[in-house]
Amino acid sequence: MFKLLEHYLKSIADIDQRSLDTIFSKFSLIKTSRNQILLDYDEVCKNHYFVNKGGVRVYTVTREGCESIRYFALQGEFGTALPSLIEQKPAFEYLQTIEKSELLTISRADFYLLVDQIPAFALVYRRILEKGFIVAQKRIYGFQGLTAMEKVIWIKSHQPRFLLRVSNKMAASYLGMSPSTLSRIKAKL
Repeated sequence: MFKLLEHYLKSIADIDQRSLDTIFSKFSLIKTSRNQILLDYDEVCKNHYFVNKGGVRVYTVTREGCESIRYFALQGEFGTALPSLIEQKPAFEYLQTIEKSELLTISRADFYLLVDQIPAFALVYRRILEKGFIVAQKRIYGFQGLTAMEKVIWIKSHQPRFLLRVSNKMAASYLGMSPSTLSRIKAKL
């Protein structure tokens, strides 16, 4: 149950077995259905999720009723609504599975307890924050001025599994284009 999480943790920090056992004791496994909402808009986020199998997305809905996807966490990655989790304020986004998934979940309290007690886990938290910051910056600045073709080429080179795992509709929302535009570009590549 914890093999993938163990691999992830060891890829970031040198963690002894005793620390791993402590970390694993704070996580529990949940099995979800496809499109299951893990966090509703305006709800305070209380958990962090590690994707053992499947995937989750973080998204919001515009005033016009269109989905705008901010982030995907696929197998072997952490995902949550970080601003709400950190600040303990209502989320301005949703957290939803994109397929039938197996998630390892940890409460906010236990997550921060591990950060405080296990130096290697503090490094893991730092990497999660760094990745979140980098992804946000790339989305804000990296896509400005790029053509639709350049966006697809960028995503294929930086996240090769992405277009294989996510529906065209979701990928198009994430990339800021229509599904038909994405389909045409994928056919050309």
